[in-house]
Amino acid sequence: STPIFYANGPPHIGHLYSALLADALLRHRRLRAAGPARLCTGTDEHGLKIQQAAAAAGTAPAELCERVSGLFRQALTQAGVSYTDFTRTSEPRHQRAVRHFWGALRDGGVLYKGSYEGWYCTPEESFLPESQLAEGTDAQGRPCKVSLETGHEVHWTKEENYMFRLSAFRDPLQNWLRDNPRAIFPDPFYQCVLRWLDEDLPDLSVSRERNRLQWGIPVPSDPTQTIYVWVDALVNYLSVLGYPESHGAWWPAVHHVVGKDILKFHALYWPALLLAAGLEPPERILVHSHWTVRGQKMSKSLGNVVDPSVCVGQYGVDGFRYFLLRQGVPERDCDYYDEKVVKLVNSELADALGGLLNRSTASSINPSNTYPRFSEPCFPKVLDSREARGTGRACAEDYKLVAAVASLPAQVDSYFEGFQIYKALECIAQCVRQTNGFFQRHRPWKLDRRDAAEQLWLDTILHVTLECLRVYGTLLQPVVPHTADKLLSRLAVGPGERDISGLTFLARYDGKPCPFEGRQLGPDTGILFHRLGKLETMKKRKQEAQVPDKQL
Repeated sequence: STPIFYANGPPHIGHLYSALLADALLRHRRLRAAGPARLCTGTDEHGLKIQQAAAAAGTAPAELCERVSGLFRQALTQAGVSYTDFTRTSEPRHQRAVRHFWGALRDGGVLYKGSYEGWYCTPEESFLPESQLAEGTDAQGRPCKVSLETGHEVHWTKEENYMFRLSAFRDPLQNWLRDNPRAIFPDPFYQCVLRWLDEDLPDLSVSRERNRLQWGIPVPSDPTQTIYVWVDALVNYLSVLGYPESHGAWWPAVHHVVGKDILKFHALYWPALLLAAGLEPPERILVHSHWTVRGQKMSKSLGNVVDPSVCVGQYGVDGFRYFLLRQGVPERDCDYYDEKVVKLVNSELADALGGLLNRSTASSINPSNTYPRFSEPCFPKVLDSREARGTGRACAEDYKLVAAVASLPAQVDSYFEGFQIYKALECIAQCVRQTNGFFQRHRPWKLDRRDAAEQLWLDTILHVTLECLRVYGTLLQPVVPHTADKLLSRLAVGPGERDISGLTFLARYDGKPCPFEGRQLGPDTGILFHRLGKLETMKKRKQEAQVPDKQL
């Protein structure tokens, strides 16, 4: 699951990064044939922030949510996010689930009515303790309190609300984390949650006065109160699974992908609420950091918010996906700027991968347009690549390449499991560079095909290169689906031969038959990935990619 995105404004690349991480994990899982899988996303449509944004825009909250929800659907589809479920918290099925969940909390004796006062931050929809505040100035330049983390203004708020006995869940939460050390990942975020559990754990306000907040789900049996937006939003992970009747088919085998700014809600409040309602916490919470733009935080006031639809127009769907997943490191904030995208995508997708496919399938070097045969005498098997003396034509570097690519699927698998997609892509890029080195080293274009021995070696070079490309195309499917499909189609790899679970490499080297050997290659699909132009051209493409509002 991704977080459900707040419907008070259009999507930016931070939203898309969450969704692309989840999408790549889902696609990888499917390619491993690891049982049924689904990807849930949606929009969070209640709360004071939306009520105020709608008032400022002179529209009804429902109309604002309808429009913004459409923008998110469009952005996700445009970026190739293969979501199976899209939840809107304004839907009746969700509201029914929230009312039932509230009833489970009430029946469990964990709710009580109490007077609550504190500093409330509307943009974050949460009360903040003094330790998370700083001195700042408001829009008129007057001194005021602001959130230490976001800089948003906070207001002193006093009201009578329903409270949740969060303080009673310190031990159950600590036990859960102690028994499941990989429940929150990467580890720095797991350690952060453990530290929070050692600090003061005050009870949580879970409703707002109805006269302050009308845009939300009323508390069952108390029309003077509205259910707190975060409780409402978190229940989407259950409502999408058919809670309270049919969620058991999936829950708790759920992996939440969330940004670090909402870690406390997902790793403290949500598991506590679930335990209180008689449910298990989610299996894993996968946490990522933020994107800055040229070292600065994205903000409307700075005018540096990156629009994903413009990025897709500039770099193509796969270029955009590849950059975010290759450069995004979950443990730390990552920086975005145009030149960086152009350099990376051109270097690794257009030149290294695309160039290799182009060179190894060119009619001048492979006139029969087939998957050439492998010759054991040219490339004899050795037990240890470090001891390769080269009785055939292959040298020590070639054996290192074969060993690296043979171990690549397991490596990539392990990195996906460990929520380190960027490391998986780093390994693939390294192997692509090694394969280009192999091709360049042996200069197959220089070999004389009229000489039978030379022809055998030429075919073997091409066979090894195409086998490497087939592995890369298969492993890249979760990240760059269109490019991978184009590459595999060119190599005549059928739809039923693209699973990661059954992926073999260079079977002939191990004395086994290769199903692709001698097969006619697929039609020439042209350039695998077009190089991105200079920044001036990019700006022109960016303008062309802008879609007028009336078309959205």
